[in-house]
Amino acid sequence: MIEVTLSDALRIAPARMTVTAGVPVTFVITNGGLLDHEFYLGDATAQAEHEAAMRSDAGTMAHDRANSVAVPPGQTKELTYSFPLHGEWLAGCHVTGHYAGGMRATITVTE
Repeated sequence: MIEVTLSDALRIAPARMTVTAGVPVTFVITNGGLLDHEFYLGDATAQAEHEAAMRSDAGTMAHDRANSVAVPPGQTKELTYSFPLHGEWLAGCHVTGHYAGGMRATITVTE
């Protein structure tokens, strides 16, 4: 289990995490701010695609999926995910302006 905090300072803490490929990990994600946030898992390409989709939909399409959760202010949600491949992954918030403002974390997936 990894506890994660999303903040209105446009940060995800911890900013760096390490997990093992193929082993389910549960992220316990708390929105400690007053703004809506999301926690979206993917590689750099997936993050860029999701960012473009959110921009085209005015940042309103954040919702729960197999690799993401929308976390309203003051709430905590869990996301259990098994990373299929080793390498560098990212967690990001793509509510309008948040990802561009630096709201992302690096996840190192080891074998």
